[in-house]
This record gives sequence, structure tokens and C-alpha cells, in this order.
Amino acid sequence: MSTTPAQEPTVQTLFDLSGKVALITGASGYLGQSFCRAMAEAGASVVVTSRDKARAQNQAASLPVIGRASHLGVSLDYFEPASIEQGVGETLRAAGRIDILVNNGYERVTADWRDITAEQFTRQLANATGCFLLARHIRSHAVERGGGASIIMIGSMYGVVGSYPDAYTDVPMSSPVAYHALKGGILSMTRHLAVYWAKDGVRVNCLTPGPFPAPTVSPAMVQKLSAKSPMRRMGRPWELKGALVFLASEASSYVTGANVVIDGGWMAW
Repeated sequence: MSTTPAQEPTVQTLFDLSGKVALITGASGYLGQSFCRAMAEAGASVVVTSRDKARAQNQAASLPVIGRASHLGVSLDYFEPASIEQGVGETLRAAGRIDILVNNGYERVTADWRDITAEQFTRQLANATGCFLLARHIRSHAVERGGGASIIMIGSMYGVVGSYPDAYTDVPMSSPVAYHALKGGILSMTRHLAVYWAKDGVRVNCLTPGPFPAPTVSPAMVQKLSAKSPMRRMGRPWELKGALVFLASEASSYVTGANVVIDGGWMAW
């Protein structure tokens, strides 16, 4: 079905999130803070979630307010199904709807293949369970209200490619095998849910950052990783904002099951 130029939405309209409600997990983290600002700057009402409700509320209060948007801090723990249900319920009571989910939260494990325990590995993979359960809640809500939704999983370059072992030699940080398994699973889950939920008007995509180390990461490791990048530097959190708004908005209305990679050319080698 074609449209005339006069009927086409403008670029400004396509990327506008005014009137939308975006729920973001891991919202107070290094990347999560930029994700929250991106949604708020595009006009959405942002629901900031954290295990610590006071922290979530403080983060929500710091966000810019565009138009009639209203931000909210909610307690939500990925590892507790009851907490996920309560967090979604609190959001719906306060905001009335959820249009966008940014599935960013996860609990880290730092042990590498040499010393990780079975319990640590299993707990790391439980992040994927929480990610799925929350996404399913949002899909159910979207179907009930008949309004569709955009679900954005947050992957990693290490869910697509392996590490350079020498980049982690003689530095106080590893590239944990369980993290690779988790992020590879998140990408596969994205594709699976996208094809099952497309008929419901629920789009599921994955945003995959390349190297975006936090300021607390070892400078020696950052230097080694930078040498592996075609752009010879690490990513800055705001460099993910455009892709995130694209996936959340009507600008990506015909995009589902996709993996959008922002990696400074890391995977182009």
C-alpha cells in the first residue's frame, strides 16, 4: 500500500516519542543513564527501574521533561519473578501503559573460564530468564490494550564474536565466558520472540554495543582494546542514543528481529 508524499510522516514525527512510556532496566548504570536520557529527550515518559527504589527515583528526577512527559522510579529485580510482576504492575498503575521496553539490566560475574563455578555460571544465565519474563509481561500488556510495543534487548559484541585473548593478558579484568554465553543467548532470544510476536504488533530487536568500557575499567585494558578497534578508541555512551531512539520509535516500524551493531567497526575486521 503506497502513500503520497503528503501522507508520509515526517522524520521529526517518526522519531518523536511524545505520549509513549518507556520502561528501562539497569537504568542507573553507565549505559543505562544515557538510555534514559535518550528516551526522555525524544519526549517519552521514562520508568527508571533498579533494585534500589530510591536510586531509581533519584535517576528519574534528574531526567529532562519534554512536553507532558512524567518520569517514575520503580523497584524491579530481574532475579525475582514476583518483583518483575510487581514492577510492571506499579508502572501500569502510575503510567497507564508501557510502549517501550529497554531490557538493559543484568548482574555481572567477573570470573573467567579458569575459575568460574557452576553456581556463578548458572546465575549469570539467569539474567536471560529475567529478561524474557519481563519482555513477556510487556507483550501481554500490549496485546491486552491492542497498542503494540517495541522491545529492545541489549546485547554485546561478545554475543557475536569472541575476544582477543591478548587484550586481557596482564590486566585486572577478564572476558567472562558466562557473559559471552548470556549475550549470545539474548541475541537468539531476540530473533525467536520477534517472529512469534510480530503478529501481535510487538517488535523485538537487539541493540549491540561494541567496546563501551566504564571509566572505572583498567586504563591498560582500554588501551589494549583501543588498539584492536578500527577507530582506535572506545565508544561513548551517547553514541548509542540515536540507534536506541530509532528502535523505540516509528522510524523502525518495519524492523523486527534485527541486531543493530554500534561498535566502531570492531566486527568489520
